[in-house]
Order: sequence, then structure tokens, then C-alpha cells
Amino acid sequence: MSRPTLAVILAAGEGTRMKSSLPKVLHAIAGRSMLAHVLASVKQAGITDAAVVVGPGREDVAKVAQKELPGCAVFTQVERKGTGHAVLAAKEALADGKDIIVLYADTPLVRPQSIETLKAALADGASVAVLGFHAADPTGYGRLIVEGDALTAIVEEKDATPQQKAVGFCNGGLMALSGEHGLALLEAIGNANAKGEYYLTDAAEIAHRRGLRAVARPIAEEEVQGVNDRLQLAAAEAVMQSRLRAAAMRDGVTMTAPETVFLSHDTRIGNDVVIEPNCWFGPGVTIESGAVIHAFSHLEGAHVGSGASVGPFARLRPGADLAEEVKIGNFVEVKAASVERGAKISHLSYIGDARVGAEANIGAGTITCNYDGYLKHRTDIGAGVFVGSNSALVAPVTIGDNANIGAGSVITRDVPADALAVARGRQVGIDGWAKTYRAKKKAEKAAKTKG
Repeated sequence: MSRPTLAVILAAGEGTRMKSSLPKVLHAIAGRSMLAHVLASVKQAGITDAAVVVGPGREDVAKVAQKELPGCAVFTQVERKGTGHAVLAAKEALADGKDIIVLYADTPLVRPQSIETLKAALADGASVAVLGFHAADPTGYGRLIVEGDALTAIVEEKDATPQQKAVGFCNGGLMALSGEHGLALLEAIGNANAKGEYYLTDAAEIAHRRGLRAVARPIAEEEVQGVNDRLQLAAAEAVMQSRLRAAAMRDGVTMTAPETVFLSHDTRIGNDVVIEPNCWFGPGVTIESGAVIHAFSHLEGAHVGSGASVGPFARLRPGADLAEEVKIGNFVEVKAASVERGAKISHLSYIGDARVGAEANIGAGTITCNYDGYLKHRTDIGAGVFVGSNSALVAPVTIGDNANIGAGSVITRDVPADALAVARGRQVGIDGWAKTYRAKKKAEKAAKTKG
């Protein structure tokens, strides 16, 4: 049976090196905050009970935590006295005797499988389990001192002997404590150190001294990559993007230059989709099988049906819903609009707050005039409609099925099905006018030069 487990996520760091008014843990990676990434991994690891420790006055952090994991408890660390002190800020939740998994909200790359590894170590009889990585350069990291299968201590580099500094197995920060002994171990942590702080890492040595089993399990170094400044944020983004691209390509997506494609954490892409270089996907995008996203396209909150073609240089904004075999061409923007099967909007158009019927053809330069300065209004374009180039459809307006709109028209009234609507000034021609005009202007210029 699964053991009751509480995840404690430490999110109280000030993040001064980010130089930002936004709390560090709310900075985004792949369209989702770092805190939300950690909580998502917690959920995927099968843990539904969590406590998030925030700093004073950080209701914004608490709100994100409770949105991502409804029902999670939020505790405030009033004074910052180290990681052990931070965990004990959630002492009320720890008293339930559940196994404890401690994670950090600024370590967003941890996978659910690694959390499950910690859970398994406790189920196997360990009282303390930590995740460690083998570093090519261990400088600056705490070292995991292991004898046989037992973790005897975690030693910070500044306190390490030359022999301990030679150890390449480093502390990844994440720790699990058994429900039976966890709270007692946390309360036994002292602050007899140079900083006068309570270090969570001391729990491993305390457990060993008490004859309890402490173990270390390996993890990839990138998973415990922390974020303290903008450079590390960019590095974490790069890792996440690499993961997302790899997962998409393994699922049957073709990317001709994957390093130039940026995905969101929730981008959903079907098989046999082709994504050309330099495309960006914000949150809430779904691409069905067989679609092509051409170069330099920008999508957010959009659905692209199977076999559709988007771009190059297209923008799909939230609410864009493209059906099968739709064509959205270069320099076309679609927002809050449904485009039905086989419709074409090939170039230089804006379609917002609208419906475009099946097999309709929207000419170059067409726009839906959806905003009157106060409210948005809908444009309804029926199936099979042909809209001539450089037309403006002033909403609210309905174009009936199979109607034709003459090029350059400004349509302000409904157009019946199968009708032709032309709304533009009548062309007037005056023979010889241009010749007379040129002669007049030349004479005026000559007179001015003489004077």
C-alpha cells in the first residue's frame, strides 16, 4: 500500500539576485511558474497532500500554490534561519506522522520519477533519503559521505576535509524523512555553525548517529539545477525546452531546426505535424495531426486542426480555433475566431471575434472591425463566402453563405446568402486630366524659380 506522504515545498526565498519585483519562484519556465512546475511534479508522483512555506506577505505565492494544488496548506516563515527552520515552519502539517518529501520551489526541473525514488527509499526502510548527483566539478556543492550503502553525513565544502572535498557525489538538496522519525529529526537540528542557521542537511548525520538508516540515491545533475538569477533562469529554460522538444519528436513531430522552436509546458502536438524554424508556442496550444506550422509563427491559446497550414509569419491569439485543412497564410492574425473546414485566409489579414465558414476565401488585406472603442462585436462569415481583397467588415455583421464581397468594400450591413455586396466609391475617369495637371504644375514651378 502507498504510504501517506506530505510534500513540503520551500518557497520563502527573497530572490534578491533576480532583481525583480516578482517573487523568484513565480518567474516562468516554458509558460509556467517554477513553483507550479514543482507542484505539478508532486502531483504526478501521486502526492496530493502538500505544504508550501512562503515568506511574509507573499499572498501572491500562496495563491499560485493553491491554484496548482487545491487544498494545499500554506505556512509563513517569518524569520529566515536556514532550510531546517523553513521546514519546521510547517510543523502543524508535519505532526500528522506522514512521510515527508522536502523540495525547493526554485528547483523546477525535478521529475516525478525522482520524487518517487525518494518515496521508494522510505518504503524500503530508510529514515532519511536524499538525492545526489555525480558532478564533473563538485566545487561549491555539499558532499554526500557514503559508507557502503549508508549515508553518514552531508558536508558543506567550507567544512570539508581535503579527503571529503575529493568526493564527487554531491547533495542535490531534495530530502525525504520517514513519518516515524521525521519530525524528531527536524527538531534535533541545531544551529551551532558559523551562520547560526538550522541546516536541513544535518538530518542525515543525526539519523546516522541514532542508528537510523540514511541513504543517498543518484539523480541527473540537471534535475537539481537551482535558479537564483536571470542567467540560471535562462539555463533552466534551455533544459526544459530541450525536454519538451525531445518528447514531441519522440511522439512523431518533425522539427527541422528544433533548437529554434519554443514550446509551452502544456503544448499538445499530434503525430506527423511539421514545425518549421523559429516558431513560438505560448500556453494552451493544441496542434492536431498532419498540420504544418511554417517558420516565424507565434501561437498562444489556439487550436489547429488536422492538415491545417499556418504561416509563415502568422499569429494565432487566444481563442483561435482552426478546423481541418484550414489555411492561414503569411502575416495573418486570428483572435477569438473559429475558422471552419477548408477555409483560406492567405495573407495580410486580421480576423478577430468572428466565424469563418467552411471553404470561405478571405482576400488579402481583409479585416474584421470588431472594436467600437468600448465593446467587441462579432462578424459571422458563412460557408463558401468570397471576400475580395482590402475589404473591411464592420461588426456586428453577417455575411450569408456563398455571398461575394467586392474588393475594397466597407461592409456595414448584413449581406444575404448568394448576394454580391460592393461598398466603395464609384470610379470616375476624366480624359486628359493628368496631362493638364502636369503642365500646370511645371508652369507654377518655373514661375517660382524665376522669382
